[in-house]
Amino acid sequence: MKITDLHLENFRNYKAEDFTFEGGLNVICGENGAGKTNVLESVYLMSLFNSPRTTKDKDLIFFGEEKARIKLQVEKRFRKHTLILQIEGNGKKKVVVDGIPVKRAAELIGVLGVVFFSPDEMKLVKESPAERRRFLDVGISQQQRAYFAALSRYNKILKQKNNLLKDAYRLGNIDDMLSVWDAQLAEYGAVIIDRRRKYIEKLNAAAAGFHTVISGEKEKLAISYECPVGGETAVEIKPLLLEKIEQSREKDISLGFGTVGPHRDDLAIEVNGLDSRKFASQGQQRTIALALKLGEAEMYRKESAETPVLLLDDVLSELDADRQSKLIELTRGMQTLLTCTEFREECFANIIRISAGRAVRE
Repeated sequence: MKITDLHLENFRNYKAEDFTFEGGLNVICGENGAGKTNVLESVYLMSLFNSPRTTKDKDLIFFGEEKARIKLQVEKRFRKHTLILQIEGNGKKKVVVDGIPVKRAAELIGVLGVVFFSPDEMKLVKESPAERRRFLDVGISQQQRAYFAALSRYNKILKQKNNLLKDAYRLGNIDDMLSVWDAQLAEYGAVIIDRRRKYIEKLNAAAAGFHTVISGEKEKLAISYECPVGGETAVEIKPLLLEKIEQSREKDISLGFGTVGPHRDDLAIEVNGLDSRKFASQGQQRTIALALKLGEAEMYRKESAETPVLLLDDVLSELDADRQSKLIELTRGMQTLLTCTEFREECFANIIRISAGRAVRE
């Protein structure tokens, strides 16, 4: 798939601007603060219905304006789509796909697939397990509606259970109520665990291949799922997960939150047999994160028969010339929007210069 046209109106620092993209490499150049990342953010919003940079949607609106509007046209193998997103001053968002209003984020899945990398993505290697779970959840949700549905239900039920646990001492005996929530958590949690395991098994092979190329065949990447619950299928996992959850009940009541389930699992990352979460250098973290993101893109292509749009924000600045060239080569075959302060790679690219919220195509 590829984005052909993008229109921003009162979005971030863009009063009104149009962008035309081509199917290969699109380089968005400009000084720091010019608004390069804002372009990628707008595309991400149209795919996943939220920003990778802020949880306050009203911050996306041009200062002093009441609303922002994004219009995007995407071409896929067999059809085209027009997506329109309007952000109101109160933070509410309205989405229209091909003239039809979309009320739930789940309805956007599969319309526009993106893989996003920014310097912040390095957090998924060394920071908390929540970053690695988020990486998995975004990647799988874009490919599998059933996973997104199970994850949404699980998170809602977990929130209700945690609210109950916080009031446990005030309410007294809450075992019956907890049993109801725990049964549902086991049902949806089993689906999440099962699909994560299968996804990671395939992602491991894809990411390891990209990592070998980027690292100059000097390092070997391996990833695996860390989960205390066994079972080969969702049906087998469910009773085992329920047992673990029930065994943790006393502890959960004491702490005031659920301590067992896929919301506590982690992604193990090793390079040459060493735990990267503890020992990876900054350069290794960047290489690992890039390999995982490229692996995510490859997984999307295999699962959906569509190639996602690759969004690379300021990825070249910390790579040496050799790794820059290797990365550019690895992006061939997919539409890529890449931001940088300057671009010297001697290859064909659609170059867009950004200056203070205005774009000039070369």
